[in-house]
Amino acid sequence: MHILNIGSVNIDHVYEVDHFALPGETIASTRYGIFAGGKGFNQSIALARAGAPTRHVGAVGRDAAWLIERLQREGIDIAQIKATDMPTGHAIIQVARTGENAIVLHGGANGTVAAEDVARAVASCSRGDFLLVQNETSAVAEAIREGKRRGVKVVFNPAPMSPAVHDYPLQDVDLFILNETEAEDLTGRSTPELVRVDMVASFPDAATVLTLGREGAVFMNATGILHQPGCAVKAIDTTAAGDTFIGYFLAEFMRTGEPVKALKLGCRAAAISVTRPGASDSIPWLQEVLNHTKVA
Repeated sequence: MHILNIGSVNIDHVYEVDHFALPGETIASTRYGIFAGGKGFNQSIALARAGAPTRHVGAVGRDAAWLIERLQREGIDIAQIKATDMPTGHAIIQVARTGENAIVLHGGANGTVAAEDVARAVASCSRGDFLLVQNETSAVAEAIREGKRRGVKVVFNPAPMSPAVHDYPLQDVDLFILNETEAEDLTGRSTPELVRVDMVASFPDAATVLTLGREGAVFMNATGILHQPGCAVKAIDTTAAGDTFIGYFLAEFMRTGEPVKALKLGCRAAAISVTRPGASDSIPWLQEVLNHTKVA
């Protein structure tokens, strides 16, 4: 089995600051760095480091050879990433002393992913493969619909959330992965129990994973709810914590089909990632995660 990830590839410009800039305020950064990033990119790295065979589908500008080489070094299939004349997507990221972040995103080439790119990529899948889609590229609705048509397991992480998400063919999704903000936007609910009630009512055949930051994560479906507590660590930078969790959760869920194991591994990997600066650079390797915890 493989995971096909249709996702963004970005260049992250990261500024460490005392606090987030307020309206009308100019502040100095204490450190600046350029990193490889994008939700799709980060999640592919996390999937690969967690041991999942991963194919990435996306688009970049002509200046992004180093990003593609990075994916290739991680063992990710890059055959379906296209180069365009658009600038590569990029993000301006402020990281405060608390470890929290604020991000301004420009989609760039990520917006050139076309329906035919999606159809060609999904046609390479076998029944039982997983299709992962976020909301940082174009052709998201087409990807979800095509995945369902081809019989693959469709996983949707609607990040960043937008009004367009409500018009996507969400009934074709097999697994939603949401943070608290995305869950509230999608359901109008603010607690895991109420989110579950709404998600089961709207999508009875789907499962949902709800990430809760330092409180851990929850797996829920029509049969019940499972909660995995978070790990107590000193956070330095939370930029790719959610992406790390998603990659590790999906890799383990694809291997075993056991949500308890997948939740545990995802939470441990995310906890390690927040103790390091950067986005994809902060994602741990599987053996490192296993050395920090015994996954029952």
